[in-house]
Amino acid sequence: MKEPKKSLFVAVAGNIGAGKSSLTKLLADRFSWKPYFESVDDNPYLPDFYADMQRWSFHLQIYFLANRFKHHKRMTESGDSVIQDRSIYEDAEIFARNLYDIGKMDERDYTNYASLFEVMTDYLKAPDLMIYLRSSVDHLVLQISRRGRSFEQGIQREYLEQLNRHYENWIKNYRRGPLLIIESDDIDFVNRSSDLQEIARRVQQKLGQ
Repeated sequence: MKEPKKSLFVAVAGNIGAGKSSLTKLLADRFSWKPYFESVDDNPYLPDFYADMQRWSFHLQIYFLANRFKHHKRMTESGDSVIQDRSIYEDAEIFARNLYDIGKMDERDYTNYASLFEVMTDYLKAPDLMIYLRSSVDHLVLQISRRGRSFEQGIQREYLEQLNRHYENWIKNYRRGPLLIIESDDIDFVNRSSDLQEIARRVQQKLGQ
């Protein structure tokens, strides 16, 4: 008897403007995976956060953590093969950590957040594959400008640089499972089918398919 096909859980990580949502959609279409996208347009805290990070950082990170935890559980318990736009691990390892380091989240809030994150992630299945879209800050700035989200236009270059440093440190120490790093500055997987095909080939290779 033929064994049932294993359901897969793939996550796409990367800085703001790296192309996570686009790649998530394209790979979902290509492999017939169910996509889960980051809650951005309906996020009630993002505009306030970008206007006053100190005031709204803890609220924003708790909102993301709650939504990502809910999606993560739903995905891994569904029995479907799924792909997620930004993982729950980035919330803590990149964004909350950076806000604390630059003084935009105080120690009491960060300690509370980090403790909650550790308890929650103990119950979660790690991705079968983590895809990291590595982008230079110049590329991120260009992509953010092109997509034209009003609340993102005030993001400082220094903030993106800080996030990139945290991403590189996180990826260097990532041990939760298979990892695929894609250098995204010089490829266009949205408009060039050959670039998307090469990424799909590498994804299949990493998944052992």
